[in-house]
Amino acid sequence: MPESKTTTLTVRIQPAVKEGLRTVAEREHRSFANMIEVMIRAHCAQHGVTIADPAPTQAKT
Repeated sequence: MPESKTTTLTVRIQPAVKEGLRTVAEREHRSFANMIEVMIRAHCAQHGVTIADPAPTQAKT
């Protein structure tokens, strides 16, 4: 089964916003990238936009 690939997202934000996001990510024991993904998914869900979950990756034996 093919593995799910990720893509790069480059954005510019104010340093204080980045630091706030980093703080929240640390409190939730998430990586910075995972915190952004969680927030995007939540915002899309609030607005009725469905995002398909990636196919689970299989462990190689």
